[in-house]
Amino acid sequence: MTPGTRLVTWLLSTITVVVLLFGYHTSTAGALLSATSVVEAPQAGADTGTAGSDNGSSGGGSGSGSGSAGSGGASTASGTVTGPTVQTRWGPIQVEISVDGGAITDVGVPVYPADNPRDVEINSYALPILVQETLDQQSADIDMISGATVTSVGYVQSLQAALDEAGL
Repeated sequence: MTPGTRLVTWLLSTITVVVLLFGYHTSTAGALLSATSVVEAPQAGADTGTAGSDNGSSGGGSGSGSGSAGSGGASTASGTVTGPTVQTRWGPIQVEISVDGGAITDVGVPVYPADNPRDVEINSYALPILVQETLDQQSADIDMISGATVTSVGYVQSLQAALDEAGL
């Protein structure tokens, strides 16, 4: 091979690799398309640009399952109660509960981290589980989701505040 042929072969190989690299579609593309149907979309105007903020991450386990969440059994509260927006390491999260006759009938998550594909992937998996656990346990005494610990802690903190406000 002549030096010119080597150069042309190298150049074409490099271009081919770059084209293939940028043309590769990752396996998360399918999860991104269906993720918005699993969890409610974040509120318009929600401050999701604070993903680097550590404001809400310092109180790690302070809101996780106090055991007293179900102690107000005589409560006949009805309506919708929205917990505070908890700033986590990866972005804000907020829980909204519907209460009827002192029981949690529905749980929504109007604000959650969704700034990048990984956040969407994690939350499309974790939030439905957290919601179902809340409905099953009727309290904030729920299990954390492995791989979504930060989201789980923020969720439980907002949920506990909503439960306290509802008198449950």
